Amino acid sequence: QVQLVESGGGSVQPGGSLRLSCIVSGNILNINNMGWYRQDPGKQREVVAYITSDGIANYGSSVKGRFSLAGDFAKKTVTLQMNSLKPEDTATYYCNANLRSVERPYGLDYWGQGTQVTVSS
Repeated sequence: QVQLVESGGGSVQPGGSLRLSCIVSGNILNINNMGWYRQDPGKQREVVAYITSDGIANYGSSVKGRFSLAGDFAKKTVTLQMNSLKPEDTATYYCNANLRSVERPYGLDYWGQGTQVTVSS
């Protein structure tokens, strides 16, 4: 069974930094892309950043220049370095992977359980 396990997150003052990490495990055939989304209560989930298997990283417009994404498809890990954090970055962050597994070889989105990031003075 595919699992995405997140670590990191927490509370930080504006201007601070945090790092989120995610490990993907299971009977995986291949990963198409990995990344992070975030969601505030009452709002739609939005993309923060994702990286494709050919190494191209894409960022949401609100985080460009402040966040940096690194993905290791061999180790099945993805890390989000968040710098210059702002109060509007406060949200629950979810790891995401689009992948093919032995159980579901046609490709599917999988999600982590979510980790809270709070930016407040």
